[in-house]
Amino acid sequence: MSNDKEPRHRFLRQVLAIVPAATVVPGAALTQSMQSTSDAPPAASVSAKAYAPSYFTDAEWSFIQAAVDRLIPADDHGPGALAANVHEFIDHQMETPYGHGKLWSVSSGSATRNGLSDEPRAARHHIYRHGIKSCDDHCIKQYGGKTFTQLDHKTQETVLGEMEHAKIEFDVVPARTFSFFSYLLGNVKEGFFADPIYGDNKDMVGWKMIGFPGARADFMDWIDQPGVKYPYGPVSIEGRQA
Repeated sequence: MSNDKEPRHRFLRQVLAIVPAATVVPGAALTQSMQSTSDAPPAASVSAKAYAPSYFTDAEWSFIQAAVDRLIPADDHGPGALAANVHEFIDHQMETPYGHGKLWSVSSGSATRNGLSDEPRAARHHIYRHGIKSCDDHCIKQYGGKTFTQLDHKTQETVLGEMEHAKIEFDVVPARTFSFFSYLLGNVKEGFFADPIYGDNKDMVGWKMIGFPGARADFMDWIDQPGVKYPYGPVSIEGRQA
């Protein structure tokens, strides 16, 4: 989160340097598949109304939708995380081996508290559950009994920024590194830019925004044309075109 005049553009440029667009989700999960001027709480997307989360409770689901909407909001440059089904992507991941922490090597002797391993690669679904509750508890205490979802957009962004910079301390989950916020932000990036085969990046909106061609196999005609805009839309791994 930032006060930069172009936070969305800066955010997306940084993402491209660290998130491979077609390979962000571990293979075992494959088959199981910023700022804004508005002060009103985020509205759920059309797809969100029809989708029933498999892991998150109703309150947690409202939090996830509100949080992803603040991290990548819709604006004049294109759709945001809700339109790309990022929230659904995160819910899908919670019931995969990735969400249960089975793809990481965690020593059996590591200490735990409230079901969370002290090691950085604990089960993601536990981190989300405890992180959402901790954040809501903080908001209730600091903002007159309101949960995160009930706050206006500006205040939600303030809370996320404080989490990002470890200005909020949670008792159950760490504040920043290997934390609830770092996993949330990482999953939002993945859900916005990964191949739609994972149930995210709906209609390839993330790829279209940055001009990424997707899984097209032949770029020979464009290798010797640096700076020339690629004229074709993206193609998914399954061959769908946007």
